[in-house]
Amino acid sequence: MIMKHKFNRKQIKEVGKITLINLLLLGFFVELGSLGFYLVRHNQLFYTRQRPSIEEMGLNLEGMRMEISIVERLHPYFGYAPKPGPDFRPGFKYNNYGFISPYNYPFVKTNENQFIVGVFGGSVASNYSIYEIQNGILETKLREVPGLENKELIILSFATGGYKQPQQLLILNYLLSVGQVFDMVINIDGFNELALSSVNNEQKLELTMPSASHIQPLTNLGNQSLSTKALESLLKIKQAKPRINQVVSNLKNCRMASCYTINNLAIQGLIKDYYQEVARFQRYQQIPDDDGGEGSVFLFYTQESVLPEEKALAKITDTWVRTSTVMNHILSAKNIPYFHILQPNQYHATNRVFSSEEKAIAFSENTPYRQPIVAGYPLLLNRIADLEAAGVTIFNGVNIFDAAPEIMYIDNCCHYTPAGEHILSSYVAESIKNILNQRLNPPNLNLANEPLTD
Repeated sequence: MIMKHKFNRKQIKEVGKITLINLLLLGFFVELGSLGFYLVRHNQLFYTRQRPSIEEMGLNLEGMRMEISIVERLHPYFGYAPKPGPDFRPGFKYNNYGFISPYNYPFVKTNENQFIVGVFGGSVASNYSIYEIQNGILETKLREVPGLENKELIILSFATGGYKQPQQLLILNYLLSVGQVFDMVINIDGFNELALSSVNNEQKLELTMPSASHIQPLTNLGNQSLSTKALESLLKIKQAKPRINQVVSNLKNCRMASCYTINNLAIQGLIKDYYQEVARFQRYQQIPDDDGGEGSVFLFYTQESVLPEEKALAKITDTWVRTSTVMNHILSAKNIPYFHILQPNQYHATNRVFSSEEKAIAFSENTPYRQPIVAGYPLLLNRIADLEAAGVTIFNGVNIFDAAPEIMYIDNCCHYTPAGEHILSSYVAESIKNILNQRLNPPNLNLANEPLTD
């Protein structure tokens, strides 16, 4: 005989009351834990916080451009360039040349007190420019140099994600040809030259050609040669953007710490999935090399075969030295100081001790970038003496994060947290200030190296 339990109104009310109390307790503890999470992460209380920027939230939205589907376009001189339009950082835009800057180019001085600093390189150099404009570390240090005490620094970025030599050299020449004036030039590189040129080698694309990872999706679209899988992947990338955009909006408007924590975890997952899909899209690309590229409307120099690693890295290193030397030669002839910075990267082993939390963020066993950096960075370091002998002022920045207790890397590629950006900017500023002070030659202020002789 089946017994039927009948709940009277009092029992139902009691069960509802207990359930409500449990839900309130759960919400309380989730909120309490979220407050602790926010305090540890941002070193401030959630309810009295100054709302952090996207970068300070630890979100890597590099190059996503939520408002458009095609973020880069082929460029007749630069290889490719970001599409002009808005940027998520207040005060910045993708300008008429596609660089992230408050200004259009060529920038013309509005008064003689302005001191124009051009920054060249890839995404690390681009992020450096943004951080410098926002924080003015270099400007503060340069005011300690006699003759520069009252200068207004204008930082102009000519750096974009994926750029590598000889793109910096070619862009410099083009900008000079259209009348851009420089008082100083900074080139931050090393990672892209090794990592992305090695990807070119695997794709049998000439090492000095623009990054295959960036250029081939554009040329394949132009040639209408994307495979079905690549098209499906491209659609997923496009569909991911509004979802990420919505969670970013939720994150900015959260009134409770638990809301922030839940959306923060959600967006970290969405961003990870986005970049995995981008990597999948790149693998699915259909490279039209069966006919030697004869069917393509785009001309790129190719290789007959994949070069052995040792030979490829030697050629990459030679290009790195040669192009920086030429940049210095051109600028020295105009009495413009040129500073070259070899950027730090997690895959080049130094004395830095990584916490388990940072290791989970900064390293990937599957990245194609690890081996070129492990094998290639020692080659770059060995050629620093050659650059110095050629008159190039180069700063070896590979060790600048060694003593930092904070997490330095925001991803498993090469980009830095705000703490890392601060250390890089401080290192560059202090190094440049010291060199300029050493070069003082009264009564004339000779800031540039002497021009090289042929």
